[in-house]
Amino acid sequence: MIGIYGGTFNPIHRGHLRAAEEVVGQLGLSRMLFIPSARPPHKEAESDPIAPARDRMAWVELAVGDNPAFFADAIEVERPGPSYLIDTLVALAERFEDDELVFVVGRDAFCEMGSWRSPRALFAACHIAVTSRPPIAEGCLADWLPDCVREDVELAPNGLSARHRTAHTWIRQLEITALDVSATDIRRRLARGESVRHLVPARAHPAIVASGCYNGSPGESPPGTN
Repeated sequence: MIGIYGGTFNPIHRGHLRAAEEVVGQLGLSRMLFIPSARPPHKEAESDPIAPARDRMAWVELAVGDNPAFFADAIEVERPGPSYLIDTLVALAERFEDDELVFVVGRDAFCEMGSWRSPRALFAACHIAVTSRPPIAEGCLADWLPDCVREDVELAPNGLSARHRTAHTWIRQLEITALDVSATDIRRRLARGESVRHLVPARAHPAIVASGCYNGSPGESPPGTN
């Protein structure tokens, strides 16, 4: 099975890597693809800065380069237009026709999947691993499942997993000890000229700082971030 870990990675941080490590271990994945979103449809209206896609892609490549199970994939960066997950899954299914795909998503984003493009097709196209992150929220998969797909899946008695009635894909809730690291906090720290060395992957840290994407000074390192 191949894991699909998508997101803005704005920027990628240690919490992303820790979560991916645990998902690979729990599910026995052969590899994990990190796929930066070029134009995330649900974030285009936000005022918080999103670094250029090519920068975010480069940081991901640096961050995952020393892990043999991790791979950076530019499929959404290279595809024009908004980055819709369903388009990515269709393309990856053709590329990896002999492998099963597992989309890895946090609880908060999972709850919003009903508003994504073609949500019912998404749940039929691949397996879905739903991860928790600090602080652990109350409830379980049965509480978080989008209403539009409730009739399409059969929930397990314990409410922690489900199986699609026709596509036979599964959804599983995974408890992970993810680091309590926030990309929003990292951006704010960089904007204030504070160090983020302990929050982002060491291999990507110099490039993230030097880019100036979050402080308005490309190529200059604000005090305290070296």
